[in-house]
Amino acid sequence: MEYNTSLPHLIIPEYGRNIQKMIDFAKTVKDRQERNKVAQSIIDVMGALNPHLRDITDFKHKLWDHLFIISGFKLDVDSPYPMPTAATFQTKPDRIKIPSQKIRYKHYGKITEDVIDKASQYPEGAEKEVLAEVIANLMKRSYLTWNRDTVSDSTILAQMEELSKGRLVLKDHLALKSTQSFVPRTQNQNPINKKPGTPGFRPKNNGGNSGNAGNSGNNPNNKFRKKF
Repeated sequence: MEYNTSLPHLIIPEYGRNIQKMIDFAKTVKDRQERNKVAQSIIDVMGALNPHLRDITDFKHKLWDHLFIISGFKLDVDSPYPMPTAATFQTKPDRIKIPSQKIRYKHYGKITEDVIDKASQYPEGAEKEVLAEVIANLMKRSYLTWNRDTVSDSTILAQMEELSKGRLVLKDHLALKSTQSFVPRTQNQNPINKKPGTPGFRPKNNGGNSGNAGNSGNNPNNKFRKKF
C-alpha cells in the first residue's frame, strides 16, 4: 500500500497528484510536437479542475506558469507565454508604500476632511450653507458609527468649524438630524416575525400553555397537575 508520506512532494497541491504525474509523463515524451499536444491537454484539464481561475485576468497565462512550476522548469514545450524561471518566483515583490497622513479625528476620516476643505472654498451663500448642513449630518453619522453614543449638535458644529479653520460655520440654532435615525436597531428592538416551520419561530405564549391556550380547560393533563 502506498502512503502519501512515501510519495513525491506535491509542488502545487491544488491540482492533485494526477496532474503532477501527467506533467512528469510529458517530460518523458521525446517528440516535441507530441509533447506540445500533451502539454496543451494538461492545460485544459488544469483549467477544468480550477474554474475559479477563469475569473482572473490572463488565467491562461497563470495555468502555463503553474505547469512550468510543477515540472520544476524542466518541461521544454512551445508556450504562448514566456517561460518563467525559478528566480522569477523567488524574488520578493516591491514593498507597497502606505501613505502616512495626519488625521485630526480618525472617526471622520481623511475624505471628510477633504470634503470640508473643498466646501470651505465655496462663495458665501445659500449653496454653501446647504452643503455645510449635509457635511454636518455626515459627520454626525460617522461619529455615532464609531462611538455608539449620543452627541450634541454643538459638538459636531464646533469640530466642523475647527476642521475648516473657521471657514465653514453653521448657525447654533440649526438642528441636525435626530440621533435615533443614525443608531442601528438591535434584534430585540426590531424583531423579525417568523413563520411557523421556519428556523427561529416561537409561538406566542398565552396563559402559560403554549399552543393550547384555547383548550386549557379540556386538557386532561390539567387535572393531573391540580391533583399533584
